[in-house]
Amino acid sequence: MTKRISLLGATGSIGLQTLDIIKEHPNKFQLVSFSAGRNINQTRAILKDFPVEVVSVALEEDALQLQTEFPKLQVVFGDEGLVQVAANTNADVLVNAVLGSVGLKPTLEAIKKGITIAIANKETLVTAGHLVMQAAKENNVPILPVDSEHSALFQAMNGEQRSQISKLIITASGGSFRDYTREELKNVAVKDALNHPNWSMGAKITIDSATMMNKGLEVIEAHILFNTSYDDIEVLLHRESIIHSMVEFNDTSIIAQLGTPDMRVPIQYALSYPDRFERSNAKRLNLAEIGKLHFEEIDYKRYHALKLAIDAGRAGGTMTTVLNAANEAAVALFLQEKIAFLTIDELIERAMNEHINIARPNLETILHVDAETRKNVQNMIK
Repeated sequence: MTKRISLLGATGSIGLQTLDIIKEHPNKFQLVSFSAGRNINQTRAILKDFPVEVVSVALEEDALQLQTEFPKLQVVFGDEGLVQVAANTNADVLVNAVLGSVGLKPTLEAIKKGITIAIANKETLVTAGHLVMQAAKENNVPILPVDSEHSALFQAMNGEQRSQISKLIITASGGSFRDYTREELKNVAVKDALNHPNWSMGAKITIDSATMMNKGLEVIEAHILFNTSYDDIEVLLHRESIIHSMVEFNDTSIIAQLGTPDMRVPIQYALSYPDRFERSNAKRLNLAEIGKLHFEEIDYKRYHALKLAIDAGRAGGTMTTVLNAANEAAVALFLQEKIAFLTIDELIERAMNEHINIARPNLETILHVDAETRKNVQNMIK
């Protein structure tokens, strides 16, 4: 049976790799709709390879242009366009690979339609994880992780009793600046931050990896996805990115998932689950060739953003919304070269300190806090 796929964020790093997987298995997967933001040339290229039913772009003028070029295609735009792609009832699976909290509302709408969610968008769970998981439970919808770390945890737990798990161990490469001191980070440039040692990713997630906010968001995501206490989630520095994460059980056994640093592996597993499909062109892991794997404890003073994320997760409520919105706003300012690298942490911490936390917020409150936080961060640098 062919699985029909809707894809949010088709022109991003995860989106393009998802298209690679669909193309590699034409008898297993079919793309039925996708969103593409502002990259219209890439959108045209995708449409030539995939005859979809619906496509969404960011801007109305781009939608009108595409509609002229592809008259048989339904072209939509903006936030409502994302919802139309996500909630396409002809889809079996929604891959949420869009950047930022903009993926929240489309995901909730897809869940209401009973569509399985393959989640690569950390911000959706960080911003409103309790709403997403509650909706998934009420509608009996699986939430399948696409992030390599959460996919690793998910795979390591397969067939095991959740009550017998004692700890989740999430590995971290350390990002572009893992050998820098805090002092040496003061004057790093955007181009240096975008040079990740192991993974090929988009700009925003690469900066998050450099600050280790990415790992903090993953800790919050693991807490939400696997209903695990923050006391039972450990982060471990692992430079090679070969062990993607581990699960420790109450008998002291540890099960780890290993693989080459290739996001197509967890993407395909989320799409094929519970099956595993062959990957004909993939590089296989050769441990003898690698020789050694290295592990180090995390220095939370050095990686201050990771500590801020865990603090926000423990606080819960709207604090994780503030964390995520402030981070997105601050990273955008850094990429625009309007602030220094270390100022990212400072703006996030200030936004958190100034926020009065609201427990168990509804969607309206979350969206309001998200918007206000972004405005506040912009105002901080004026």
